[in-house]
Amino acid sequence: MQFTGKRYLDYSSFIKLKFGERVQKIALNIGFSCPNRDGLKGYGGCTYCNNNTFNPDYCEPEKSIKQQLEQGIDFFSKKKKNNKYLAYFQAYTNTYSDIESLKKMYEEALRVPKIVGLVIGTRPDCISDEIIEYLSFLSKKYFISLEFGVESTSEKTLLNVNRCHTFEDTKKAFERCKNKGFHLGAHLIIGLPRETKKVLLQHAKEISKLPIDTLKLHHLQIVKNSVMAVQYKRNPENFNLFTSENYIDFITEFISYLSPDIIIERFVSEAPKDLLIAPKWGNLKNFEIVAKIDKKLIEKNSWQGKNYKYHL
Repeated sequence: MQFTGKRYLDYSSFIKLKFGERVQKIALNIGFSCPNRDGLKGYGGCTYCNNNTFNPDYCEPEKSIKQQLEQGIDFFSKKKKNNKYLAYFQAYTNTYSDIESLKKMYEEALRVPKIVGLVIGTRPDCISDEIIEYLSFLSKKYFISLEFGVESTSEKTLLNVNRCHTFEDTKKAFERCKNKGFHLGAHLIIGLPRETKKVLLQHAKEISKLPIDTLKLHHLQIVKNSVMAVQYKRNPENFNLFTSENYIDFITEFISYLSPDIIIERFVSEAPKDLLIAPKWGNLKNFEIVAKIDKKLIEKNSWQGKNYKYHL
């Protein structure tokens, strides 16, 4: 894949090259649980987590997969003319069930007209050989992307945020899934408590060693009804939250250490205003931040992989 006018590999260009047109994701909430909430690994979830921060209105577990997708298609078709959609199993841990139940859910989604593939969000400790082989089978006919919440490459940080898995678990999961025919994605939160700039830049180097196709980044946001909201209120000195200007400047440095082969799917996410406690960046939209990152890269004469060193 080649650069398409930007100084990094961007996801929208990749999708257009892959499908020949724009493809919209439709988020689903199937009512999955999480081993970090139901007691298998822990209780209370990760300290930063409130899943309501990324569930759209049509995305309700009481509705069937077919209903959610049809309502999502109807919603997006009013905004833009899309002919192809991806079913995005997003909320909580979307491989956390038995294989037969997962097959029924994934196949229900794929039977909906205009759905051309699946994007499945999960944890590194919730994947089995059965699921891997099944997704490999589906990938022969559909676009399949499996996304792991990595969140941090620091073992200390993962422990502090009650992630209940290690970065070693993450590396093993990616190793099991590589070369199986489906895409592999990773998710990182930039700026978790007590992470220094050195640690944050190390994330780019460690992530680049993994066999991933895509990377999602976003800055730490403190949201209501999360454990971290209480921690932030009690000990704000433990948090070094980014301003929009500092984040844009940091990201342009971060991606210079990132492998030039990784497709960057996003730089930020936007928590609902009624749930967001901090940091508050005013009315800045995602596309505006991306435009500022593009401009800053030109100003600094930097690009994805500029400082990357290949790791054997």
